[in-house]
Amino acid sequence: MKNLRKALVPFAILPFKTIVSAQKRDSIPQKVIAFVTDKFPQTRDFNLEYTVTTPYKYTSSLQGVNQPENKVKSFQQLKANANIYFIKHKKWILNAALNYRYTSMNAENNTFFFPEENTQGDFHYHSEALSLTHISKLFNKIAIYSATASVDGSEDHFERVRGMLTGALILKANAKTKMTLGIAIMIDPSTQVPALPIFTYEYKFDNGWVADVILPKKIMMRKDVFSNGRISLGTEMDNNSFYLYRSDRRYEFRQLEINSGAIYEHNLGSNFIGTLKTGVRIMPRARIFDKEESFRDYIFETTAKPAFYFNIGISYNPFGKPKTK
Repeated sequence: MKNLRKALVPFAILPFKTIVSAQKRDSIPQKVIAFVTDKFPQTRDFNLEYTVTTPYKYTSSLQGVNQPENKVKSFQQLKANANIYFIKHKKWILNAALNYRYTSMNAENNTFFFPEENTQGDFHYHSEALSLTHISKLFNKIAIYSATASVDGSEDHFERVRGMLTGALILKANAKTKMTLGIAIMIDPSTQVPALPIFTYEYKFDNGWVADVILPKKIMMRKDVFSNGRISLGTEMDNNSFYLYRSDRRYEFRQLEINSGAIYEHNLGSNFIGTLKTGVRIMPRARIFDKEESFRDYIFETTAKPAFYFNIGISYNPFGKPKTK
């Protein structure tokens, strides 16, 4: 499911804030501009977060042979992301996305993950992407087209080169409702799904709650609280991935993660935002496969029990306008 997230980041999470700011102000109502350029942008310019989970058990199979039930005694992860814009024009946006992820796991009796009877594993993953977005009109609606080229790897090697094409129509954008419909096409031999439809919907209720839907990534209900805070309740999908090197072979680990719970964000001023997340993490499937093969041709597969997770993060948005109380 790693490619699912890659499809969503450059397109479905492409903020209306960026699109609106690239347009002439006389082309979009002022109420819409005020509504979408809020104090909590969907995409953060610079973001740092730390995640820890409670211990959890998992079952696995190696080359089709069931293994004894094992346990992950500790799981910690550090993520750092940067979104840098080079061009913000009314018709063109050129930006780069830089991502780094450090994963530390302590698991029992897993010699494939941790050779030589080690139980501790530390994994580094990075990806870099360059996206070019064109904004025009189709059927008298704003259309967004994007092309993305990306590379990823570990601390030892660059591993994969990928491409992606997306297209979407903004079906509705006013002070209460925003809705888009589009498709993403992945250029990657290891992908599970070469084409993915994407639907985004945001609706502001009269009582202050906002429905925030990005399918298939997340379904949230959120509301501003206090003077500079926001709480969100719902489910969002993420992934964990890294590369393994065993006996001169290169493997990739991919794990789908479904996080259900609560998120609290607080605007700290000066374009800083603090975030707390907690809830239950479900990991329905994880696989290890040869890098030259696809996710379907796996060697090792696991199914994990649910675990509680806690996440703390801070982001800095120097390209956004500071929000006062």
